Amino acid sequence: MRIQQWHYFAHKWNKIFSHPAFEPQKAKLVLCFGNRNLLHHKAHFDHLRRLFPQAHIVLSSTAGEILSGEVYDDSIVVTAMQLERTQVRCAAEKIIQHSSSLETGKALMKALFREDLRSVLVFSDGVRVNGTELVNGFNEISLQNMRNIPVTGGLAGDGVMFRQTLTGLDQAPEEGMVVAVGFYGDHLKIGHGSFGGWEEFGSEMTITRAERNVLYEIDGRNALELYKECMGPFKDDLPGAALLFPLSLKDRVGSGHVVRTILGINEKERSMIFAGNMSEGSTVRMMKADLENLIAASSAAAGHALHGLSDNPPGLALLISCVGRKLVLKGRTNEEILAVNRVFGGDVPLIGFYSYGEISPLSPKSRCELHNQTMTITTFSEI
Repeated sequence: MRIQQWHYFAHKWNKIFSHPAFEPQKAKLVLCFGNRNLLHHKAHFDHLRRLFPQAHIVLSSTAGEILSGEVYDDSIVVTAMQLERTQVRCAAEKIIQHSSSLETGKALMKALFREDLRSVLVFSDGVRVNGTELVNGFNEISLQNMRNIPVTGGLAGDGVMFRQTLTGLDQAPEEGMVVAVGFYGDHLKIGHGSFGGWEEFGSEMTITRAERNVLYEIDGRNALELYKECMGPFKDDLPGAALLFPLSLKDRVGSGHVVRTILGINEKERSMIFAGNMSEGSTVRMMKADLENLIAASSAAAGHALHGLSDNPPGLALLISCVGRKLVLKGRTNEEILAVNRVFGGDVPLIGFYSYGEISPLSPKSRCELHNQTMTITTFSEI
């Protein structure tokens, strides 16, 4: 694997890193993450197409960009991958063309599935999708074929606005798109890790009324009123303050805990809208941040992603962290990227973004899950 990285910042494109033998015309995949307003300009896509004429170009808007151990805003970060022994195929679907996010995920996995499919990267619109149903669609097709294909990636961001996100494949990005990348053959090793580091507090409660990702009642009480009580003085800053107090969710089928973040509230209906499903009968607890634990969780995610490569050195690490972590860490945001760098030894190319949701299995043998408020890392090594 040979890598070349570019950065658009302060109205200028700069080459940040390039493998000595990298050949732009042989690049197979380009990952491009950037500020929504910048990605709106087709000139940036056209620039990348001129640089990498044969590559698939995947684009996603962000709530902050990660490149080479640094965190940026209002920029575009790019990594081109020249894979020598690995085939790459891509697919894209508009959410509106399907009856549900579940069907969107199923359509994408069907388009990519082959016996030699080894892993999938997903980049989805961040505000028009039900992330739980999307990943369930990927899982369903994988299980139908008696496989457990690791799926990682994330939901596009829009700073802290939650209004409009963009994704695209081989064209300027647009709203309502989900893009998936399949990697084929036995020469590419993939590792993954996902950790949060948030601290649970308060009593365990049960969801008593919900419809998909809309929550109405907890323990028979109005969920929004109960949530506001638990938030104390922060309740006046909703919905933005909800990023500081996610919920830990454990569903009835006995899977591990996942974190859920509120995307919005409906004062008229007295409901809360989440990035993923909130199933009735599931149990939840409030969570709050401990800055040291958040940074330590990034190290843990890096360690798991490195372990998944079976001693093969990573050629690239993809970091997707939640916008809520960025808001909590504030001036210490770079520290979670530095923590990842220390695990990798400082010489592994990094790229990524702050998202509205992270996609990863909880463990190497488990199904894909939607996460919130985590640092999720995917590592790549071609052998």
